[in-house]
Amino acid sequence: MYARMSAAVEAGGGTIADIDRAEGLIWADPGNTAAFPVLVADADRLEWIQLPYAGIEPFAHHLDDRWTWTCGKGVYAPAVAETALAMALAGFKHLHGYAREHSWSAPVGRLLAGSRVTVLGGGGIAACLLPLLEPFGCVTTVVRRSGHPLFGADRTVTVDHLPDVLPATDLLVVALALTGETRGIIDAAAIDLLPDDAWIVNVARGGHIVTDDLVSALGEGRLGGAALDVTEPEPLPDGHPLWALPNCLITPHIGNTPEMGLDLLETFVEENVRRFCQGLDLLAPVDVALGY
Repeated sequence: MYARMSAAVEAGGGTIADIDRAEGLIWADPGNTAAFPVLVADADRLEWIQLPYAGIEPFAHHLDDRWTWTCGKGVYAPAVAETALAMALAGFKHLHGYAREHSWSAPVGRLLAGSRVTVLGGGGIAACLLPLLEPFGCVTTVVRRSGHPLFGADRTVTVDHLPDVLPATDLLVVALALTGETRGIIDAAAIDLLPDDAWIVNVARGGHIVTDDLVSALGEGRLGGAALDVTEPEPLPDGHPLWALPNCLITPHIGNTPEMGLDLLETFVEENVRRFCQGLDLLAPVDVALGY
């Protein structure tokens, strides 16, 4: 990744410099946030920090309004939206169940076409998912903090209306940032508002769903199923109850893989470097106060 990001910096009109002379920092090591305080201790000229991922929880405790922060928000949205659609179709068509069989089984499944789909979150994933759902003729509702209408949605409501929306939801796609306000937003009370045959697809963060409440609902037949690309805890431990539930599809946080995302991130970094060098507004700014 270092070579690709270096090339992106230079293509955007920047030059690679030691940290004590750098005005911008492209963080290209998502798994090494602990090194950040030491690295920036002597960065007296630093103005801007670019993070490599959309969800910035690993960096949340380092956020500081001395600097301008940007992240990968929206960069990976097309890949994650495709994954959300694939998981929804797999759940509705019972592909997860057939894949576990060892003999010919009875027909199971339902149509995604015409379904009532609620997308929790109004960011890039939602914006990319709505066109993918359009050929299916779904009735789509986006639930977001601002309530500002999202293009392609049949309606957009604010988060306080989530309890009103859930009873008329066949498919709930969780695709919002994880903050103190959104952690545990899908708990037992929210799940019980959904129809008993509804499916939940989570391509955001595991912390949005109260795992024990989800396990209980799936096991007791109070929910049709769940397709989870993210879990809490993560990685999901061997032997966890979710693994054994026949109405649960789990993938190991592969909504966007390095192979899918690196080309997208390289182009994005190049554009943000160009904007930084020219004094223009940067893409995907992070609100330090909100934490995303």
